[in-house]
Amino acid sequence: MGTRSFAGLVFGMWCSVSLSAQQFAVTDHIPFGGDQTYWDYLTSDPSNHHLYVTRGNEVLILDLDSGKELDSIGNLKRVHGVALAHELDKGFISDGGDDAIVVFNLKSNRVTNKIKVGNGPDAVLYEPTRKRVYAFNAHSHGASVIDATAERIVATVPLNGIPEFAATDGKGNVFVNIENKNSLVRLDADGTKVQNEWSLAPCVGPSGLAMDTQGRRLFSVCDNKFMIVTDADTGKQISRIPVGVEPDAAIYDAERKLVFSSNCDGTLTVVRQDSPDKYTVVQTLKTEKEARTMALDPLSHKLFLPSEQVKPGSKPPDPGNLPEFTPGTFHLLIVAPQM
Repeated sequence: MGTRSFAGLVFGMWCSVSLSAQQFAVTDHIPFGGDQTYWDYLTSDPSNHHLYVTRGNEVLILDLDSGKELDSIGNLKRVHGVALAHELDKGFISDGGDDAIVVFNLKSNRVTNKIKVGNGPDAVLYEPTRKRVYAFNAHSHGASVIDATAERIVATVPLNGIPEFAATDGKGNVFVNIENKNSLVRLDADGTKVQNEWSLAPCVGPSGLAMDTQGRRLFSVCDNKFMIVTDADTGKQISRIPVGVEPDAAIYDAERKLVFSSNCDGTLTVVRQDSPDKYTVVQTLKTEKEARTMALDPLSHKLFLPSEQVKPGSKPPDPGNLPEFTPGTFHLLIVAPQM
């Protein structure tokens, strides 16, 4: 075999491996008991091999490798998200039914405090440079800024609408989607005031938000089947990417340069980042109806999507509302790269 032919074979093999690394499949289905029929955000903790799943009035704590339930945090009202502060050995749960951020110990999983915030806290974010927790309050249209060490509110940031998911770059900058204004907000250098509000048009109902901190790009997923890519420094809209119907979560895999959108129509959109300014949809994976939120294990590159069986014969929900689920059918889908 000549040198040119050998080089061509090697290149072909590399391309095949590269493409297979961008293809995913549902590889497992883990059932859970109980009658709770509501769930929201998931948070992965690869350092401790934990996966936090918010579900109704509890947070399930699973083994990140096996999916086995290790523990739970109960006696909550309507949980939404979990943020982790490893250097403080603390976790923070947004309990929208109690208008509170619930503090727990990462080792014992015991609740240590409840901090009253605004109305209907939904997304929760830990910003490590100032050691602050942000509770984004859906009903009172603001963010409660909490000193994570002292566990007290230090500021309240008024917002121009309903905040959805948020992101930080690890350098003190905080961003949040405003769902009913179809916009993206950046807070000021101190993190206590709005510095910029950028339009996401033609996006309608932005929910999930992810960030490429190195490339300085933000990914907002929208109800009307768009992912909008925004320059995190200028607010300039970089790209509009087609995704599924009513996505609720976005994730960026920094190592593989992939962006994911989990969609209510039972699909997972996989987007390759060719460069910070160029994106290609490489797969639309069939998952399950309402498998709309997810978490990523950055070590195994597996994705975890909770779902529940829609009740047979139930009336289709109005846009933006959840369908009627069959109690006792809650489960977790495992999506893994094929290579």
